[in-house]
Amino acid sequence: MNLWNNKLSGELPLYISNLKELETMNLGENEFSGNIPVGMSQNLVVVIFRANKFEGIIPQQLFNLSYLFHLDLAHNKLSGSLPHFVYNLTQMDTDHVNEWYATTLDLFTKGQYYVTDVNPHRRTVDLSSNSLSGEVPLELFRLAQLQTLNLYHNNLIGTIPKEIGGMKNVESLDLSNNKFFGEIPQTMARLNFLEVLNLSCNNFNGKIPTGTQLQSFNASSYIGNPRLCGAPLNNCTMKEENPKTATPSTENEGDDSIKESLYLGMGVGFAAGFWGICGSLFLIRKWRHAYFRFIYGVGNRLYVTLMVKLNSFRRI
Repeated sequence: MNLWNNKLSGELPLYISNLKELETMNLGENEFSGNIPVGMSQNLVVVIFRANKFEGIIPQQLFNLSYLFHLDLAHNKLSGSLPHFVYNLTQMDTDHVNEWYATTLDLFTKGQYYVTDVNPHRRTVDLSSNSLSGEVPLELFRLAQLQTLNLYHNNLIGTIPKEIGGMKNVESLDLSNNKFFGEIPQTMARLNFLEVLNLSCNNFNGKIPTGTQLQSFNASSYIGNPRLCGAPLNNCTMKEENPKTATPSTENEGDDSIKESLYLGMGVGFAAGFWGICGSLFLIRKWRHAYFRFIYGVGNRLYVTLMVKLNSFRRI
């Protein structure tokens, strides 16, 4: 079934669930709405619902299709968290390839559109530009044969697990514009076939793992993570490189100590001077009388001087 780019609208009819022998479902670039139907054919190998108005959660069944090798739900209004259970995406987890009759479809991978022959050797999961939330199930990072994983522009949280190093065939990985945090695992340096990487606009921290592959990307792959450092970004300070174990800088501690001592000394000096003078005037009568005579005399002199100046101006 290939209905790509026909401006079709409305909810999918119920009989879709009755097409038990269906292998390809390409409904991309239309205006379909409602929920993604459940009970679809177990023989599906390609599911493309890109650029529609589907909403609600992603049915668990889509991650239980053992023949599926291309799943594209990008640019919809899907929400909720990704299903957490043992995925049965056999085609994306093993080297085994079922017999497949070639067909031409519009695909989207590595950030570009392609009109190509669908190939079971090209495994793809694209869930970008939705409103998905919660942590990404570990099962998704265990799909060893997956070549494209795109989770761009959602509200996903959590850390990148070290198991991502087992995705030995991944060529395109986009986790940008989410709320991921923590350090980038060293195991990502093992992804030798990685051609496209985007981790920008998250909350990653620490040092970018050292490895030829990860340093081959430019800074745009990592920007928008204020506490992330290391090539190709700026060099790390000790605290940035290992935020969990780094000790505070002794130089900063010294500066803070000097400032505290200075402010304390100023406060003590002011208090001592103020009470030294005021206390003396209060306790010693002779000093107190002399002080008030001095103030009175200064006031008289200023008054006389002012009146003389005013009279001279009037004569003029």
